[in-house]
Amino acid sequence: MNTFKKTCKILSLLACINLIGCGNEINESPTVIVPDSEPVTEPAKNEEQQPSVARLWNEVLLSAIRNDFARPTVHARNLFHISAAMYDAWTAYNNESSSYLLGKTLNNYQCDFSGIADSATPKQSAEEAISFAVYRLIMARFNLSPDKAETYALADELMNNLGYNSSNISTDYSMGDAASLGNYIAQCYLDYGAVDGSKEDILHGNAFYNVSNEPLKPEQPGNPDITDLNRWQSLDLGTYIDQSGNLVTGAIEFLGAEWGEVSPFSLTKDDLTIHQRDGNNYYVYHDPGMPPTVDGEVKDLYQWNFALVAKWSAHLDPNDGVMIDISPASQGNIAIDDLPRSFADYSTFYQEKSGGDVGQGHLNNPFTNQPYSPQIVPRGDYTRVLAEFWADGPDSETPPGHWFVIMNTVFDHPAFERKFEGQGNIVGALEWDIKSYFTLGGTMHDAAITAWGIKGWYDYIRPLSSIRAMADLGQRSEPLLANYHPNGLALSSGLIEIVGENDDLVGENRQHLGKIKLLAWRGPDYIQNETIDSAGVGWILAENWWPYQRPSFVTPPFAGYISGHSTYSRAAAEMLTLLTGSAFFPGGMSGFNVKKNEFLVFEQGPSVDMVLQWATYRDASDQCSLSRIWGGIHPPADDIPGRLIGEKIGKAAYAFAQDYFIGNK
Repeated sequence: MNTFKKTCKILSLLACINLIGCGNEINESPTVIVPDSEPVTEPAKNEEQQPSVARLWNEVLLSAIRNDFARPTVHARNLFHISAAMYDAWTAYNNESSSYLLGKTLNNYQCDFSGIADSATPKQSAEEAISFAVYRLIMARFNLSPDKAETYALADELMNNLGYNSSNISTDYSMGDAASLGNYIAQCYLDYGAVDGSKEDILHGNAFYNVSNEPLKPEQPGNPDITDLNRWQSLDLGTYIDQSGNLVTGAIEFLGAEWGEVSPFSLTKDDLTIHQRDGNNYYVYHDPGMPPTVDGEVKDLYQWNFALVAKWSAHLDPNDGVMIDISPASQGNIAIDDLPRSFADYSTFYQEKSGGDVGQGHLNNPFTNQPYSPQIVPRGDYTRVLAEFWADGPDSETPPGHWFVIMNTVFDHPAFERKFEGQGNIVGALEWDIKSYFTLGGTMHDAAITAWGIKGWYDYIRPLSSIRAMADLGQRSEPLLANYHPNGLALSSGLIEIVGENDDLVGENRQHLGKIKLLAWRGPDYIQNETIDSAGVGWILAENWWPYQRPSFVTPPFAGYISGHSTYSRAAAEMLTLLTGSAFFPGGMSGFNVKKNEFLVFEQGPSVDMVLQWATYRDASDQCSLSRIWGGIHPPADDIPGRLIGEKIGKAAYAFAQDYFIGNK
């Protein structure tokens, strides 16, 4: 864990929050909101402007996730259950809103509740119940975390600073004790978690899923052992580093292949399709249908999708002379109707050669009524920064947690007002945070169930496996050449070509003659010291292609279709748009400062200072989606369905949560 995070203990948590966030998981510096105007001087904070107890516990929870293994499905569930427990503790002292689990029967589990005596200090009682509920859940849910000592210390320290006795384990709330109520709520969620379909008893593992292909050994050339170019392939790395920087040994297993079985938040039976394979049920919500297959009716689209990932790998060189405007003046502003509905239309949405999509940016900042200022940077710096910023790499709170960080920074903006849907009176900090966390938690939980249910059923291949496998077969453009294969890579001048007689890659014994070569990021073999070395872009044998990732991680341990990042991000963006009543970030723009030669982890860079900028929540989401293509993790076929489904989830989850808030559940 980096120095900044080590010093961000609970004793200084308020100071960390006042800096707007407790540090970014990649850059080791606080996330900042950058208005597209003159800096705003924040007035002195009164008591109501101080971080709520819910916010304090959310920061501890995000730290706990960073200290754990990178399990986006599991942590989406943790974020939801713990946010819902906070919400239930709050509703016990609020007569207007309906509880979620407390006093309810949910998915055949009943959490009895006989009510609690009126409190003379309801806000303080709610804060105490919230604290005990979260404390107990964190202690239980992160018991096997590799850095649980750090997590436990943070939780203990916050309890001490709040003046609570964490040794109180009573669940008898009959006498009106708020601490006992919090403990009782936590126990309800723990019991519910044992029957919610997540298979907690086998550490959220798979009961019946089987891998179709033999593992790929990426340090060896090609993909000689693959048998099905449509199905997911595990990796054999010996040992590897997960997305949270933890050392993992043994075979890489599919994380969450059966996650569609988990009890959802707002998803309904009308959203559900149950498929069967090998006599086992796969639960799929918002079924997008089959992705392009190598031997199907749209096999040309299969090849185009994965070839585009290889082509965009050529955009990772800051020295290629290509400069682009990365400001909201040129990036983003894609309406939901602009997203293609057919795989055949993807080629007109993405800029195949230059990178990016059809987004044309925004004319003016609606808050300042001024044009957004251009920001011209090397494309190769921008693409690498995007790939790492959105990768949720070492010390990661994972994609669902990343959106909690983004939401927290929104709430910290000096121009932000706590008004639901931007209307009415300003809401108190505790009520605002409780309801916001509950809603985003449910949204991320549904996104995980949906995306991973689809991943488990369609079991789709990743670019690393597909690109190498197609390259092994040959090229599909010239039928008269010896290396022709109908399922090979299509040639593209300057990007995908054949190794010729006088090629530098032909080898001393001409052993590579006729193979496929790519103009691409050259890979980890060209990086001895990531603080001073950059691999750069050059011609490489396609059989040696790497995504822009660490050699100890390479690609996520689950199928590609659909993109979890696209689903999580679009769902969160839709939810935040509805919650705040504006598509735009406060002040008309949010940003993240990136320092020259300090930000990148995979290699040296970037070569210039820059600020990642987003005018709207959807712009941030769409940028996240593009980052996964430049990072070599997803083709377009994974991306667009995730965006479309995420939009449905975000809107449905928000509406579902509102019914609880007005007491209709």
